[in-house]
Amino acid sequence: FLQVMQKHGYIGDLEIVDDHRAGKVVVDLVGRINKCGVISPRFDVALGDMEQLASNLLPSRQFGHVVLTTPYGIMDHEEARRKNTGGKIVGFFF
Repeated sequence: FLQVMQKHGYIGDLEIVDDHRAGKVVVDLVGRINKCGVISPRFDVALGDMEQLASNLLPSRQFGHVVLTTPYGIMDHEEARRKNTGGKIVGFFF
């Protein structure tokens, strides 16, 4: 999820700190995130339902990303549409 956010420029560098316990993730914030959320439970999303789901979660069509886990890895809804695949919804950010 964080790597998708980093790829789209919503966050900066990621640093994983190993403290021999649970571990920590240090994220460099850029200031572009307005809202970030997780969808639980992870519903199945077919390719045809993706546009309706994005319009329900995001403020506009040109703005924000819905993150899915697919057989091809974790990606946003636009990349999943280009690869012609569905998956389970993880969360969203804009």
